[in-house]
Amino acid sequence: MEAGRDDLPPYDGGAVVEGIDRAFYGRRKGKRLRAGQEHRLAELLPHLRVSLPVAGEYIDPPSLFPHQTDEVWLEIGFGGGEHLAAQATQNPNVGIIGAEPFVNGVAKILRAVDDAELRNVRIWDEDATVLLAAIPDASLTRVYLLYPDPWPKRRQRKRRFVSDETLAEIARVLKPGGVFRFASDIDDYAGWTLVRAARCEALTWTAALAVDWNQAFLGWPGTRYEAKAIAAGRAPTYLEFRRAG
Repeated sequence: MEAGRDDLPPYDGGAVVEGIDRAFYGRRKGKRLRAGQEHRLAELLPHLRVSLPVAGEYIDPPSLFPHQTDEVWLEIGFGGGEHLAAQATQNPNVGIIGAEPFVNGVAKILRAVDDAELRNVRIWDEDATVLLAAIPDASLTRVYLLYPDPWPKRRQRKRRFVSDETLAEIARVLKPGGVFRFASDIDDYAGWTLVRAARCEALTWTAALAVDWNQAFLGWPGTRYEAKAIAAGRAPTYLEFRRAG
């Protein structure tokens, strides 16, 4: 998602999840992949890809990783993977699942995983809502949705990933006290998210001061798209919501 409006096209699709009926939006593949990227997709991705259980059953997030994890996080639509790779490097005891169906974005995170020998990354390269439906209640400590495509035209807004239904799913999979972090440089999408989060009783906006939503999250590594947005004069908004205990 984060890199979606430049070299990586946006992803904001969905399938049926507890009443969510969404079409898949965005391309699945962009520029032709290089030989090294094709090799990693063929050889490395199968070892990192999350396998879903049979219908009606849940995955066990900690068991996806080869070592004991203190926490498990999810990044929905990781774009080129810069944020995911930085967080995985900074937090080696945290298991991070990245959801991104765009092949070129997956190829980029695979290179980062390979180069840095990251053992705490797992990948879901299909629709994120399908993955959410397979995650058990109260099993994640953190969920990220960073710079999703805003779908600015009124007729397109139904395509936005944030909805009452998806926020309810995110709240469901978060542990009590876990957080959902959202970032965007589009004021309308930030407001859209605040309105829907206010309707989700399980989520509480953590901002205490007016400046809080203008300040990056603690430990924030920054992203490529964020830098471009700031250079273009667009101010990012950072929203954090906590799951009720």
